Amino acid sequence: MLRRAAVAGRFYPSQPDRLRRDLLEHLGPPRAQHQARGVVVPHAGYLYSGGVAGAVFSGIEIPERVLILCPNHTGLGASLSIMSQGEWEIPLGRVPIDEELAGRLLHHCPFLTEDAEAHRFEHSLEVQLPFLLHLRPDLRLVPIALGRHDFPTFRRLGMGIAKALRDLPGKPVLVVASSDMNHFEPDAVTRIKDGKAISRILSLDAPGLYEVVRKESISMCGYGPTIAMMYGTEASPRTCRAELVRYATSGDAGGGRREVVGYAGIAIYPKASGSGGRTPP
Repeated sequence: MLRRAAVAGRFYPSQPDRLRRDLLEHLGPPRAQHQARGVVVPHAGYLYSGGVAGAVFSGIEIPERVLILCPNHTGLGASLSIMSQGEWEIPLGRVPIDEELAGRLLHHCPFLTEDAEAHRFEHSLEVQLPFLLHLRPDLRLVPIALGRHDFPTFRRLGMGIAKALRDLPGKPVLVVASSDMNHFEPDAVTRIKDGKAISRILSLDAPGLYEVVRKESISMCGYGPTIAMMYGTEASPRTCRAELVRYATSGDAGGGRREVVGYAGIAIYPKASGSGGRTPP
């Protein structure tokens, strides 16, 4: 199946040359790249969140294989949806689905449903692909969309992902959690709420993230993908460190301060150098 671009021309440019120019602007000057296990990146229009996403992607090595976990904003399709075959088309080209990795995931996460409908119009995964394909032309992906679930479901998915990745030794996989932060509250309120959620992520405290999002009514749309990513990368304070690469709100892009959306770019690095990669000092 070919999944055609759904939000080109709205969330990011549909013309390849213009898109490449925007990507170069958001990625910034070349800098040292390091091996990351997982990242949290925003998914709004590039005008608002492109700089945060670019700051994350420009500082990490992009492997050939990428697993992207995103929220299901549309409500279409199954609540835990994977595509295991086909291609995703964006203005820069087509990205094939990694069938081997998808097969491992389906084996270890039998509760996933093969379902393209959940992905057909979902923007939160698509907006990551131009960055990734620009930086890694031989990119292959596996897309998973998460609907509303509870903490045990997110943990179960993450633990299944970890088992699938252990089935592929020597083949690095970057796990991307696509998420914006708090939505449509004043800038000052959003920064306080987002700080509480970001603190839990930087502490690699997945249960704590779930609790604070619910307790503080933080409308972080991708907290489920983020929790699953942390479990899937087996990130713990003993083995990993997390870094807030950049934070902004839509107000920083001139969208006004009365109702903003927060954007956090976070990378999770192994504490010890991995094969072929470097860990930030």
